[in-house]
Amino acid sequence: MLTLNNVYAGYGGVDVIKKISLQIDSNISIVGPNGCGKTTLLKTIANILPSNGDILLNGKSFPRMKRREISMQIAMLSQQPTIYFSFSVYDTVMMGRYLHIKDRFLGMPTEKDREVVSHSLAAVGMLDDKDKEITKLSGGQLQRVFLARALAQEPQIILLDEPTNHLDLKCQVELIDYLKKWANENNRIVVGVLHDINLALELSDNLIVMKDGEICANGPTTEILSSNLLNDVYEMNVAEYMQKSFKRWSA
Repeated sequence: MLTLNNVYAGYGGVDVIKKISLQIDSNISIVGPNGCGKTTLLKTIANILPSNGDILLNGKSFPRMKRREISMQIAMLSQQPTIYFSFSVYDTVMMGRYLHIKDRFLGMPTEKDREVVSHSLAAVGMLDDKDKEITKLSGGQLQRVFLARALAQEPQIILLDEPTNHLDLKCQVELIDYLKKWANENNRIVVGVLHDINLALELSDNLIVMKDGEICANGPTTEILSSNLLNDVYEMNVAEYMQKSFKRWSA
């Protein structure tokens, strides 16, 4: 379980997120307009950004935990990077085992490390491509490799920061479906920042809605969708837009 109590965080001494208090013990989707603090919240949870307030992982406060201890339990899958090195698929996923390898700078992967990497690649359908350079992959294949790297880390929580931006519709649905299955079967948690409301609804039964760096709603998706809150946050009729989009698609 992840608990945030009155958390503030930002950049250059300016708070982007403010007064964040919440408990996360199951899959949850975070939505809100651009610039509302969604990515900043994920970076704070991942211990990438310093923060004020208290963050607890399974009851233990972040300041009492070593960075390595946090990193072994929380993995982050971001938007596809534009710059990356020409490693093989296998070596890229093996990076997810870095924290598990004894004597990390000089140590060699164990048989278990190799088994976890192979299993992670098989889980995302990339085992047959393990020797390919990642620079030769399509956008969808590349994102599956980065997902495999996160899975190889064997975290308790995976944070998604708009991971579907470069994927076609089929790959988007497959990614969300796989992560839901992974979380359900392993008693783990997926926290997703998603622009697509439909994907957010598919990932979880609960929504966090953010605006201007604060949480303005946190609860079951059915309750939030039945209110006018999303209309106020996005300054448009969200339900009407979703219905129009569906009618255009099904016509």
